[in-house]
Amino acid sequence: MSKQGGQRQGKSAPNGGRKAYKNNSGKDNTGINNANSKGKKAAQPKKGAISDEIRLNKYIANSGVCSRRDADVHIATGLVSVNGKVVVEMGYKVKIDDEVRYDGARITPEKKAYVLLNKPKGFATTTSEHKGRTVMDLVANATPSRIKPIGRLGRNSTGLLLFTNDAKVVSRFTSSNKGVERLFHLELDSNLKLDDLKKIRDGIRIEGKLITVEEIDYVNDKKNEIGIKIKNTGNTVLHTIFDYFKHELVRIDCVQIAHLTKKDIPRGNWKILTEQEVQMLMMM
Repeated sequence: MSKQGGQRQGKSAPNGGRKAYKNNSGKDNTGINNANSKGKKAAQPKKGAISDEIRLNKYIANSGVCSRRDADVHIATGLVSVNGKVVVEMGYKVKIDDEVRYDGARITPEKKAYVLLNKPKGFATTTSEHKGRTVMDLVANATPSRIKPIGRLGRNSTGLLLFTNDAKVVSRFTSSNKGVERLFHLELDSNLKLDDLKKIRDGIRIEGKLITVEEIDYVNDKKNEIGIKIKNTGNTVLHTIFDYFKHELVRIDCVQIAHLTKKDIPRGNWKILTEQEVQMLMMM
């Protein structure tokens, strides 16, 4: 690991990091020690003492919403739900993987983490363990928090990919009203006509659907290299646009996400976002 701007920057984990990823996903990130090493206990009802469960009020307190005492009040007044059902029972226990919501918003007791990866070719953007090499292998040692990628880059696409467990940041990216801008450097198999570039800039209707981009232009006056800025979280829209104009995408590289760039992040490496970078994401 090298230091970068006071933050850790890492490379892909040894042997693809698969083993490390499995171990991380199994941790109890609330800091509660599992009791499995002391021998298994018989199955108990929800209120029983099970090693991978914690009290709901502690789960809420660990998420940063409020103190345990205040959490009891919120539970009693019906502001908390677990897996879609309102819970008002004191002492109720939940598992780390349960979906807990406070006043409608999902919460997690894990520390919020924000990891920016410069993705190389050959890695699928998925959390599945049955897709060969994935981006999760590359960030396996970045944080004990269970982060997931926001949006997608194709297996052979390269560039920036943001990971987090912060639902608020994910919501900003996936919002249909706002979204977050991503800048791509594309290489086409042939030159894009100026008239076609202008059509894309003005918005085009494909199969009855209007497709718009934030910006588009040639890169260094090369008509087969395109800079294009979109707010979509995936890159399917890029294929849709250029397939329409009979061009094949030879290279797709995400060079910027909002204010975040690839500066000082070599291909295949990641960095933890600084507090200032996170705050700027929150303000978008």
